[in-house]
Amino acid sequence: MGLKSPILISFSGMDGAGKSTQIDNLRSIAESYGLKVVVLTFWDHVVTLSRYREGFVQKVFKSESGVGEPGKPVNRRDKNVRGWHMNLVRHGLYTLDAAHLPFVIAGAQRTGADVIIMDRYIHDELANLPLNNPLTRVYVRTVASLVPKPDIAFVLDAEPELAYARKPEYPLDFLRQVRAAYVDLANLLGTITVVPALSLSEAKRVVEISFRRILSKRGFPNRRGTWAA
Repeated sequence: MGLKSPILISFSGMDGAGKSTQIDNLRSIAESYGLKVVVLTFWDHVVTLSRYREGFVQKVFKSESGVGEPGKPVNRRDKNVRGWHMNLVRHGLYTLDAAHLPFVIAGAQRTGADVIIMDRYIHDELANLPLNNPLTRVYVRTVASLVPKPDIAFVLDAEPELAYARKPEYPLDFLRQVRAAYVDLANLLGTITVVPALSLSEAKRVVEISFRRILSKRGFPNRRGTWAA
């Protein structure tokens, strides 16, 4: 038995916050109910001109590619490069991504998916803008109102030191700024669920409870007894 319309769930947060782990766990839970799950990554499926954007930062800013691992740090220079000129470019590129996002979601819906899980979302880009700027705040609200609204938009919080230990890619000071930006974005939009910096098992439980509440609201039968946590 499937759902009449798919559930859209997004996971955002700083690198090393545990998004991949939570996505894999949620996918397993949804599939255990016989639901068809489609997982999309924002960079691979939504971001426009991704190859050129990556090539640009590698050539101009000498950014290293790849994903940092414990003992194998990577010196990324992309979203941590600041300045008014880069912020202006980001506003333009993020607008293109926001325009493309509804088409990507619609394509996933046509596959018959019951649950669409987004590994990162437009929120991750919006959090990289200067949210203290009044005009940027208007822009952020406008973009958020035009893209598909997730049934649950998670931001996984994490201690910057622990996130850096998992994925040593960006300086700690920048990760601290990113953490604060996600909280500011959640307060600005009011549609984001921030999962506190909990243990892995506790964070999984928060995600699972939220997902099962959505299923209950959709009238999906619970074959395991009560939906209550």
